Amino acid sequence: MSDLASQLWKARRLGHTIDTVRSDLPKTIAEAYAIQEAIVALSGMPRCGYKVGSTSKEAQQLLGTDEPGAGVLLSAFVHDSPARVALVPEHMPAVEGEFAFRMGRDLPARNVPYTPGEIIAAVYGVAGAIEVVGTRFAGGLQGKGRLLTTADGGVNIALATGTWVKFHGQDLRAHPVVMAINGVEKGAGTGSRALGDPLEVLLWLANHLSSRAMGLIKGDIVSTGTCTGLDAVHPDDVVRADFGTLGVVEIAFTQRDGVQSRSATPKDRPF
Repeated sequence: MSDLASQLWKARRLGHTIDTVRSDLPKTIAEAYAIQEAIVALSGMPRCGYKVGSTSKEAQQLLGTDEPGAGVLLSAFVHDSPARVALVPEHMPAVEGEFAFRMGRDLPARNVPYTPGEIIAAVYGVAGAIEVVGTRFAGGLQGKGRLLTTADGGVNIALATGTWVKFHGQDLRAHPVVMAINGVEKGAGTGSRALGDPLEVLLWLANHLSSRAMGLIKGDIVSTGTCTGLDAVHPDDVVRADFGTLGVVEIAFTQRDGVQSRSATPKDRPF
C-alpha cells in the first residue's frame, strides 16, 4: 500500500498517471482510506478540510459506485476565486459547481451519530465553489469505482471558493448553480442534486469521519458534491459558476509544464 501511495502522490505532484493493473490496489474501503491518509503524510501539506464526491446519481454512475466518498483537501490545492489552476491533460480534468461550508466549531469523533441540528449549528459560512476533478490512474474517471477513487484523494485536483457568507440555516435545496466554460453555458442544477440537500452531505461526512475516529475542526472547508454534473476542461479554458445571490466563482486554466512546486502554506482562516 505504501508504494501505491507514493506513486499516486508522485503522479499528482509531477503530472503523470499510473497503471491500474497492479497487485497493490486496495481491496477494502479501509485500505483505500489508508492509502489516502498516507498520501496526505507524504505531501507534507496541512489539510484544510474535505471534499465529498459521488453525491449525485450521475457522478455515481460515472465512477461505478453507489455511495459517497470523502477526500482530504490539501492547502496548496485550495484557492480563492478568481483563481488560476495549472492542468495536466493526462489527468482528464473536469469541473463541478458545488456548495462549500466552513466550520465554525469542532465536530470530534464520538460514538453517537450527529444530528442535522448539530450540523447546522456547527457551520460558520457557506460559499459557492468549483471543484476540479481528475484521476492519477490511467484511463480517466469512467468506472474507477469507490476504492480507486477514494485511494486517489477523492480524485481532487483543486478547489476554488467564492465569497463566504454567514450561514443562518439557509435552504440550499432549490438554490440554482450554472456552469459556463469560455462563456458557453454547460451544466446547471440546484443544491438538491447533492444527496437531496448539501447539509445532508455535511451530515454524512461528520458521521463518516466519526466512524473512522476522526472529526471536523473549526475552520475546515467542506465541499459537498456536484450540482452541475462534470464538464471537461482544458488548458486556456476559463470557467465561471454562477451561484446567484452567493455570487460567482471563476477559474482560468493553464498548461502545467514540468514539476509543480508550491509552498504548503495553509489558507487564511477567519478565526
